[in-house]
Amino acid sequence: MRLLTGANVFPREIDEVLYAHPDVAKAVPLGGPEDHYGEVIHASVTLRPNMNSTAEDLITYEEPVLARDMVPISDYHRVLISKTTVGKIDNKAQPQNGQNMEHSHHPGEIRARLEEGPKTSYLSDWVYGGIDGAITTFAIVAGVVGAEMSTRVILILGAANIIADGFSMAASNYSGTKAELDDYRRHRAYEEQQVERIPEAERREIREIYRNKGFDGAELERVVEVITADKERWVDTMMVEEYGMPSSIRDPIRAGLCTFAAFILCGLAPLVPFFLPISNPFETAIALTAVVFFVIGSIKAQWSTQPWWRSGTETLAIGLAAAGIAWLIGHLLKEAFL
Repeated sequence: MRLLTGANVFPREIDEVLYAHPDVAKAVPLGGPEDHYGEVIHASVTLRPNMNSTAEDLITYEEPVLARDMVPISDYHRVLISKTTVGKIDNKAQPQNGQNMEHSHHPGEIRARLEEGPKTSYLSDWVYGGIDGAITTFAIVAGVVGAEMSTRVILILGAANIIADGFSMAASNYSGTKAELDDYRRHRAYEEQQVERIPEAERREIREIYRNKGFDGAELERVVEVITADKERWVDTMMVEEYGMPSSIRDPIRAGLCTFAAFILCGLAPLVPFFLPISNPFETAIALTAVVFFVIGSIKAQWSTQPWWRSGTETLAIGLAAAGIAWLIGHLLKEAFL
Protein backbone atom coordinates (compact mmCIF):
# COMPACT_ATOMS: atom_id res chain seq x y z
CA MET A 1 0.00 0.00 0.00
CA ARG A 2 1.19 3.54 -0.80
CA LEU A 3 0.20 6.56 1.33
CA LEU A 4 -0.24 9.72 -0.74
CA THR A 5 -1.55 12.90 0.94
CA GLY A 6 -3.76 10.86 3.23
CA ALA A 7 -5.12 8.53 0.52
CA ASN A 8 -4.33 4.83 0.62
CA VAL A 9 -3.40 3.62 -2.84
CA PHE A 10 -2.95 -0.11 -3.41
CA PRO A 11 -0.55 -1.54 -6.00
CA ARG A 12 -3.40 -3.49 -7.58
CA GLU A 13 -5.17 -0.21 -8.44
CA ILE A 14 -2.08 1.02 -10.25
CA ASP A 15 -1.61 -2.37 -11.95
CA GLU A 16 -5.13 -2.29 -13.38
CA VAL A 17 -4.54 1.07 -15.01
CA LEU A 18 -1.07 0.16 -16.30
CA TYR A 19 -2.17 -3.11 -17.85
CA ALA A 20 -5.13 -1.40 -19.56
CA HIS A 21 -2.69 0.38 -21.85
CA PRO A 22 -2.50 -1.55 -25.15
CA ASP A 23 1.31 -1.21 -25.42
CA VAL A 24 2.13 -2.51 -21.93
CA ALA A 25 3.10 -6.17 -21.54
CA LYS A 26 4.31 -6.10 -17.91
CA ALA A 27 4.50 -3.38 -15.29
CA VAL A 28 5.58 -2.96 -11.69
CA PRO A 29 4.50 0.19 -9.73
CA LEU A 30 7.03 1.43 -7.20
CA GLY A 31 6.84 4.09 -4.51
CA GLY A 32 9.44 6.76 -3.86
CA PRO A 33 9.62 9.65 -1.37
CA GLU A 34 8.17 13.02 -2.37
CA ASP A 35 7.88 16.17 -0.23
CA HIS A 36 4.33 17.22 -1.14
CA TYR A 37 2.53 13.92 -1.73
CA GLY A 38 4.39 11.78 0.77
CA GLU A 39 5.21 9.27 -1.97
CA VAL A 40 5.36 9.44 -5.73
CA ILE A 41 4.72 6.51 -8.07
CA HIS A 42 7.35 5.25 -10.47
CA ALA A 43 6.84 2.25 -12.70
CA SER A 44 9.07 -0.29 -14.42
CA VAL A 45 7.44 -1.17 -17.73
CA THR A 46 8.08 -3.75 -20.46
CA LEU A 47 6.32 -2.93 -23.73
CA ARG A 48 4.77 -5.46 -26.07
CA PRO A 49 6.83 -6.42 -29.17
CA ASN A 50 7.07 -3.66 -31.79
CA MET A 51 5.47 -1.10 -29.46
CA ASN A 52 7.31 2.18 -28.89
CA SER A 53 5.34 4.27 -26.41
CA THR A 54 7.49 6.78 -24.56
CA ALA A 55 7.36 7.61 -20.87
CA GLU A 56 5.53 10.84 -21.71
CA ASP A 57 2.92 8.89 -23.70
CA LEU A 58 2.23 6.61 -20.76
CA ILE A 59 2.04 9.47 -18.28
CA THR A 60 -0.43 11.32 -20.51
CA TYR A 61 -2.55 8.17 -20.75
CA GLU A 62 -2.59 7.48 -17.00
CA GLU A 63 -3.11 10.96 -15.55
CA PRO A 64 -6.87 11.34 -16.30
CA VAL A 65 -7.60 7.88 -14.88
CA LEU A 66 -5.62 8.34 -11.68
CA ALA A 67 -6.53 11.98 -11.02
CA ARG A 68 -9.34 10.96 -8.72
CA ASP A 69 -6.82 9.48 -6.27
CA MET A 70 -4.36 12.39 -6.62
CA VAL A 71 -1.63 9.90 -7.49
CA PRO A 72 1.38 11.65 -9.11
CA ILE A 73 2.90 9.34 -11.71
CA SER A 74 6.46 10.62 -11.80
CA ASP A 75 8.03 8.53 -14.53
CA TYR A 76 8.16 5.23 -16.36
CA HIS A 77 11.31 3.18 -16.67
CA ARG A 78 11.32 0.78 -19.62
CA VAL A 79 13.13 -2.38 -18.50
CA LEU A 80 13.10 -6.12 -18.84
CA ILE A 81 11.15 -7.02 -15.73
CA SER A 82 12.62 -9.87 -13.68
CA LYS A 83 10.56 -12.85 -12.57
CA THR A 84 10.88 -15.36 -9.73
CA THR A 85 11.47 -19.07 -10.23
CA VAL A 86 7.70 -19.67 -10.20
CA GLY A 87 7.04 -17.11 -12.93
CA LYS A 88 5.80 -14.19 -10.82
CA ILE A 89 7.17 -10.68 -11.18
CA ASP A 90 10.06 -10.18 -8.75
CA ASN A 91 9.36 -6.82 -7.12
CA LYS A 92 12.62 -6.97 -5.15
CA ALA A 93 14.60 -7.04 -8.39
CA GLN A 94 13.03 -3.80 -9.65
CA PRO A 95 14.54 -0.37 -8.91
CA GLN A 96 13.29 0.76 -5.50
CA ASN A 97 12.30 4.25 -4.34
CA GLY A 98 13.23 5.78 -7.66
CA GLN A 99 16.84 4.57 -7.49
CA ASN A 100 18.55 3.58 -10.74
CA MET A 101 15.50 4.86 -12.61
CA GLU A 102 15.78 6.76 -15.86
CA HIS A 103 15.45 10.50 -15.44
CA SER A 104 12.04 12.10 -15.49
CA HIS A 105 10.40 13.04 -18.79
CA HIS A 106 8.11 15.76 -17.46
CA PRO A 107 8.56 18.88 -19.65
CA GLY A 108 9.65 21.11 -16.75
CA GLU A 109 12.24 18.65 -15.51
CA ILE A 110 13.52 18.05 -19.03
CA ARG A 111 13.97 21.80 -19.49
CA ALA A 112 15.76 22.21 -16.17
CA ARG A 113 18.05 19.26 -16.86
CA LEU A 114 19.03 20.54 -20.30
CA GLU A 115 19.60 24.08 -19.03
CA GLU A 116 21.94 22.67 -16.38
CA GLY A 117 23.98 21.01 -19.11
CA PRO A 118 25.92 17.73 -19.09
CA LYS A 119 27.72 16.80 -15.89
CA THR A 120 31.43 16.07 -16.01
CA SER A 121 32.26 12.64 -14.61
CA TYR A 122 35.58 11.75 -13.01
CA LEU A 123 34.58 8.13 -12.45
CA SER A 124 37.18 6.78 -14.88
CA ASP A 125 39.93 8.69 -13.04
CA TRP A 126 38.91 7.19 -9.69
CA VAL A 127 38.64 3.66 -11.10
CA TYR A 128 41.90 4.02 -13.03
CA GLY A 129 43.83 5.27 -10.02
CA GLY A 130 42.24 2.87 -7.53
CA ILE A 131 42.82 -0.29 -9.54
CA ASP A 132 46.35 0.67 -10.53
CA GLY A 133 47.24 1.67 -6.97
CA ALA A 134 46.06 -1.62 -5.52
CA ILE A 135 47.59 -3.73 -8.31
CA THR A 136 51.03 -2.13 -8.47
CA THR A 137 51.51 -1.92 -4.71
CA PHE A 138 50.34 -5.48 -4.16
CA ALA A 139 52.49 -6.64 -7.07
CA ILE A 140 55.54 -5.18 -5.31
CA VAL A 141 54.53 -6.77 -2.01
CA ALA A 142 53.92 -10.14 -3.68
CA GLY A 143 57.19 -9.95 -5.60
CA VAL A 144 59.21 -9.15 -2.47
CA VAL A 145 57.45 -11.89 -0.50
CA GLY A 146 58.09 -14.30 -3.36
CA ALA A 147 61.78 -13.40 -3.16
CA GLU A 148 61.63 -13.99 0.62
CA MET A 149 62.91 -10.53 1.55
CA SER A 150 62.30 -8.77 4.85
CA THR A 151 59.25 -6.79 5.97
CA ARG A 152 61.41 -3.66 6.00
CA VAL A 153 62.08 -4.04 2.27
CA ILE A 154 58.35 -4.51 1.64
CA LEU A 155 57.49 -1.30 3.48
CA ILE A 156 60.23 0.76 1.83
CA LEU A 157 59.44 -0.38 -1.71
CA GLY A 158 55.68 -0.22 -1.13
CA ALA A 159 55.77 3.31 0.29
CA ALA A 160 58.08 4.48 -2.50
CA ASN A 161 55.70 3.00 -5.06
CA ILE A 162 52.63 4.67 -3.57
CA ILE A 163 54.22 8.12 -3.57
CA ALA A 164 56.27 7.98 -6.78
CA ASP A 165 53.95 5.89 -8.93
CA GLY A 166 50.90 7.69 -7.59
CA PHE A 167 52.40 11.04 -8.58
CA SER A 168 53.46 9.62 -11.94
CA MET A 169 49.93 8.33 -12.62
CA ALA A 170 48.38 11.66 -11.60
CA ALA A 171 50.85 13.64 -13.73
CA SER A 172 50.25 11.38 -16.73
CA ASN A 173 46.49 11.68 -16.38
CA TYR A 174 46.80 15.46 -16.00
CA SER A 175 48.95 15.67 -19.14
CA GLY A 176 46.65 13.42 -21.16
CA THR A 177 43.52 15.27 -20.10
CA LYS A 178 45.15 18.64 -20.74
CA ALA A 179 46.13 17.46 -24.23
CA GLU A 180 42.45 16.64 -24.87
CA LEU A 181 41.44 20.08 -23.59
CA ASP A 182 44.07 21.81 -25.72
CA ASP A 183 42.88 19.88 -28.78
CA TYR A 184 39.30 20.92 -28.04
CA ARG A 185 40.31 24.57 -27.73
CA ARG A 186 42.34 24.40 -30.95
CA HIS A 187 39.41 23.01 -32.93
CA ARG A 188 37.00 25.48 -31.37
CA ALA A 189 39.22 28.49 -32.15
CA TYR A 190 39.56 27.30 -35.75
CA GLU A 191 35.81 26.78 -36.10
CA GLU A 192 35.01 30.21 -34.63
CA GLN A 193 37.41 31.73 -37.15
CA GLN A 194 35.75 29.86 -40.01
CA VAL A 195 32.28 31.01 -38.95
CA GLU A 196 33.52 34.60 -38.97
CA ARG A 197 35.44 34.42 -42.25
CA ILE A 198 33.35 32.09 -44.44
CA PRO A 199 29.88 31.83 -42.87
CA GLU A 200 28.19 30.58 -46.05
CA ALA A 201 30.57 27.64 -46.36
CA GLU A 202 29.95 26.77 -42.70
CA ARG A 203 26.19 26.99 -43.28
CA ARG A 204 26.57 24.50 -46.10
CA GLU A 205 28.31 22.14 -43.69
CA ILE A 206 25.44 22.47 -41.20
CA ARG A 207 22.98 21.85 -44.03
CA GLU A 208 24.77 18.66 -45.11
CA ILE A 209 25.06 17.41 -41.53
CA TYR A 210 21.31 17.64 -41.00
CA ARG A 211 20.48 16.45 -44.51
CA ASN A 212 22.32 13.24 -43.58
CA LYS A 213 20.13 13.02 -40.49
CA GLY A 214 16.98 12.91 -42.66
CA PHE A 215 15.92 16.57 -42.79
CA ASP A 216 15.00 18.12 -46.13
CA GLY A 217 13.10 20.97 -47.74
CA ALA A 218 11.70 23.76 -45.59
CA GLU A 219 12.29 21.71 -42.45
CA LEU A 220 16.01 21.48 -43.24
CA GLU A 221 16.29 25.20 -43.96
CA ARG A 222 14.54 26.02 -40.69
CA VAL A 223 17.02 23.85 -38.75
CA VAL A 224 19.95 25.58 -40.46
CA GLU A 225 18.45 29.00 -39.73
CA VAL A 226 17.92 28.27 -36.04
CA ILE A 227 21.39 26.78 -35.47
CA THR A 228 23.31 29.48 -37.34
CA ALA A 229 21.37 32.32 -35.72
CA ASP A 230 23.51 31.97 -32.60
CA LYS A 231 27.30 31.79 -33.01
CA GLU A 232 27.93 29.79 -29.82
CA ARG A 233 25.24 27.25 -30.69
CA TRP A 234 26.60 27.10 -34.24
CA VAL A 235 30.14 26.36 -33.09
CA ASP A 236 28.92 23.90 -30.43
CA THR A 237 27.08 21.97 -33.14
CA MET A 238 30.13 21.87 -35.40
CA MET A 239 32.35 20.69 -32.56
CA VAL A 240 30.12 17.69 -31.91
CA GLU A 241 28.94 16.86 -35.42
CA GLU A 242 32.08 17.57 -37.47
CA TYR A 243 34.88 16.76 -35.04
CA GLY A 244 33.15 14.32 -32.68
CA MET A 245 34.20 16.36 -29.65
CA PRO A 246 32.48 15.70 -26.32
CA SER A 247 30.12 18.36 -25.01
CA SER A 248 31.77 18.22 -21.57
CA ILE A 249 35.55 18.32 -20.99
CA ARG A 250 37.16 17.16 -17.74
CA ASP A 251 39.32 19.57 -15.80
CA PRO A 252 42.95 18.29 -15.97
CA ILE A 253 43.78 19.25 -12.38
CA ARG A 254 40.71 17.53 -10.96
CA ALA A 255 41.35 14.47 -13.10
CA GLY A 256 44.92 14.22 -11.81
CA LEU A 257 43.90 14.75 -8.17
CA CYS A 258 41.18 12.08 -8.42
CA THR A 259 43.69 9.60 -9.82
CA PHE A 260 46.26 10.43 -7.13
CA ALA A 261 43.75 10.22 -4.26
CA ALA A 262 42.37 6.89 -5.47
CA PHE A 263 45.89 5.52 -6.00
CA ILE A 264 46.98 6.43 -2.46
CA LEU A 265 43.78 5.20 -0.82
CA CYS A 266 43.65 1.82 -2.55
CA GLY A 267 47.43 1.39 -2.68
CA LEU A 268 47.67 1.45 1.10
CA ALA A 269 45.57 -1.72 1.49
CA PRO A 270 48.40 -4.21 0.70
CA LEU A 271 50.80 -2.38 3.06
CA VAL A 272 48.64 -1.92 6.14
CA PRO A 273 49.03 -5.51 7.45
CA PHE A 274 52.83 -5.16 7.48
CA PHE A 275 52.55 -2.28 9.93
CA LEU A 276 50.54 -4.44 12.34
CA PRO A 277 51.89 -6.97 14.87
CA ILE A 278 50.25 -10.00 13.25
CA SER A 279 51.68 -13.39 12.35
CA ASN A 280 50.32 -13.61 8.79
CA PRO A 281 50.61 -10.15 7.19
CA PHE A 282 50.90 -11.42 3.61
CA GLU A 283 47.71 -13.49 3.81
CA THR A 284 45.93 -10.50 5.38
CA ALA A 285 47.27 -8.26 2.60
CA ILE A 286 45.83 -10.67 0.02
CA ALA A 287 42.43 -10.53 1.72
CA LEU A 288 42.41 -6.73 2.05
CA THR A 289 43.53 -6.20 -1.53
CA ALA A 290 40.92 -8.67 -2.78
CA VAL A 291 38.25 -6.70 -0.91
CA VAL A 292 39.49 -3.46 -2.50
CA PHE A 293 39.39 -4.99 -5.99
CA PHE A 294 35.88 -6.31 -5.44
CA VAL A 295 34.60 -3.03 -3.98
CA ILE A 296 36.02 -1.00 -6.88
CA GLY A 297 34.37 -3.34 -9.37
CA SER A 298 31.07 -3.30 -7.48
CA ILE A 299 30.98 0.50 -7.35
CA LYS A 300 31.91 0.71 -11.03
CA ALA A 301 28.84 -1.41 -11.84
CA GLN A 302 26.59 1.49 -10.78
CA TRP A 303 27.52 3.15 -14.09
CA SER A 304 27.37 0.04 -16.28
CA THR A 305 24.92 -2.65 -17.33
CA GLN A 306 26.78 -5.39 -15.46
CA PRO A 307 25.46 -6.75 -12.16
CA TRP A 308 27.53 -5.52 -9.21
CA TRP A 309 28.76 -9.00 -8.30
CA ARG A 310 29.94 -9.73 -11.84
CA SER A 311 31.78 -6.43 -12.17
CA GLY A 312 33.34 -6.96 -8.74
CA THR A 313 34.41 -10.49 -9.59
CA GLU A 314 35.89 -9.37 -12.91
CA THR A 315 37.98 -6.64 -11.27
CA LEU A 316 39.01 -9.06 -8.53
CA ALA A 317 40.17 -11.63 -11.08
CA ILE A 318 42.22 -9.03 -13.01
CA GLY A 319 43.88 -7.76 -9.85
CA LEU A 320 44.72 -11.17 -8.42
CA ALA A 321 46.08 -12.34 -11.78
CA ALA A 322 48.50 -9.37 -11.87
CA ALA A 323 49.51 -10.04 -8.27
CA GLY A 324 50.05 -13.73 -8.98
CA ILE A 325 52.32 -12.94 -11.91
CA ALA A 326 54.37 -10.57 -9.74
CA TRP A 327 54.73 -13.17 -6.98
CA LEU A 328 55.83 -15.82 -9.52
CA ILE A 329 58.43 -13.52 -11.09
CA GLY A 330 59.83 -12.64 -7.67
CA HIS A 331 60.01 -16.28 -6.69
CA LEU A 332 61.73 -17.31 -9.97
CA LEU A 333 64.29 -14.48 -9.71
CA LYS A 334 65.03 -15.46 -6.12
CA GLU A 335 65.63 -19.09 -7.17
CA ALA A 336 67.84 -17.99 -10.05
CA PHE A 337 70.03 -15.36 -8.44
CA LEU A 338 69.81 -15.60 -4.66
